[in-house]
Amino acid sequence: MGEEAPAAVTAAAATSPAPHLLLICFPGQGHVNPMLRLAKRFAAKGLLVTFSSTSYVGGKITASSGVEAGGDGVPLGHGTIRFEFLDDDFDGNDLDDLMRHLETTGPVVFAELLRRQDEAGRPVTCVVGNPFLPWAIDVAHDAGIPTAVLWVQSCAVFSLYYHHVHGLVEFPPEDDLDARVNLPGLPALSVADVPSFLLPSNPYKLLTDAILKQFRTIHKASWVFVNSFYELEPDVVDALPGISPPPPPLIPVGPLVELEEEGAVRGDMIKAADDCVGWLDAQAPRSVVYASLGSVVVLSAEELAEMAHGLASTGRPFLWVVRPDCSAMLPEGYLDSVAGRGMVVPWSPQDLVLAHPSTACFLTHCGWNSTLETLAAGLPVVAFPQWGDQCTDAKYLVEEFKMGVRIGTPLRRDAVRDAVEDVVAGPDAGAMFEKARAWSAAARTAVAAGGSSDRHVQAFVDQVVAGTIGARADKALVAAEQQGFDSSSLRGN
Repeated sequence: MGEEAPAAVTAAAATSPAPHLLLICFPGQGHVNPMLRLAKRFAAKGLLVTFSSTSYVGGKITASSGVEAGGDGVPLGHGTIRFEFLDDDFDGNDLDDLMRHLETTGPVVFAELLRRQDEAGRPVTCVVGNPFLPWAIDVAHDAGIPTAVLWVQSCAVFSLYYHHVHGLVEFPPEDDLDARVNLPGLPALSVADVPSFLLPSNPYKLLTDAILKQFRTIHKASWVFVNSFYELEPDVVDALPGISPPPPPLIPVGPLVELEEEGAVRGDMIKAADDCVGWLDAQAPRSVVYASLGSVVVLSAEELAEMAHGLASTGRPFLWVVRPDCSAMLPEGYLDSVAGRGMVVPWSPQDLVLAHPSTACFLTHCGWNSTLETLAAGLPVVAFPQWGDQCTDAKYLVEEFKMGVRIGTPLRRDAVRDAVEDVVAGPDAGAMFEKARAWSAAARTAVAAGGSSDRHVQAFVDQVVAGTIGARADKALVAAEQQGFDSSSLRGN
């Protein structure tokens, strides 16, 4: 992120308190991770940053990571990051109940949180929200506070949602797998590649409604950040301004992956197993199969058994994340049968696991956070998407980024074994590994000092410090990246 404080920040710090940026996050691990990482990057460049979410998230983060809610926060880079959570008191597990609770309670308690900042002498300069909390932007807008949005999925998925909301695309029937959707800047997609939230069979109606509501009002935001980097998705970033009506310019600020220099403050809502890295240290280089389906996906007992036997049948050491709510469904005697060769944990420090030299490949559900983490680590993947944007991400990982293979459904143990063999030792394994390493280099360059995403973060910080944050970000921000960049060497076209 650069070691020297920007001149604008240094000059402002000498005469007045740092501007106060408040990030409000949906209560899910897949949202907390990128939002907190973006918060740390803003803080490192000289801002006072408050990270907020529901009281449930606050309890989890403070318990697992040792951060303190309230108070002055902790120094980070040239700025400060602090934590303060909503007084909402929701303790249920049902997603629909959560969405209803947030819709009714969220605006009131968020307005109170903003008032508390005023009373404490640190008025909020700008609010950054995300599309699963559309009311947060409304509350800030009504209070006269400039806003930004972080889209935590890909630019391609943003385009699909935007086209849908504005009636610019019609998806084929779900049983017509031969039909193709063609949108500017995207490869031809089958209905199986479209985010499942946009299909009639989607059971998560309230969650989808919240996303679509944000898209209908997204022009209220001065900046629309996206957890991606220009070099990864140049075609769709270039194509979006030509859509009618055009969306606000997408500003890539990713990949929002954990980097050592961004500080030790973490947002783990589940405590990671302590011995993962030590176990990996004892394994041979590029030998371990890492498998994790994230914090939300739940396999049936039959699917879990097939995955278990498939991993065991690879003949390779494996590290498998099986959350506590699923571990009881493991086949009887399984843990004893794989002892010494397979390690099963309730949660892992995924960024450290993916970066470890003993890890050979990643069997993943293809959530966007996991997709970017494996890109940054330079690992080939075995893609096993379940729903939502995972379907689109898997399409890109396998066919566009060319760094893995896909397992179909229904899940079968032989398919797991064969897919792992393909990406680790098959005839195309070398090419997939080299492609993954090339993407890793591009990802790390984007967030390094002076890289495309780092420049976008700096431009936003400069505007906040200058007091002109209400002015909309302009597409000129990405103009430099749009000139002369050729991704064909990475995509293999």
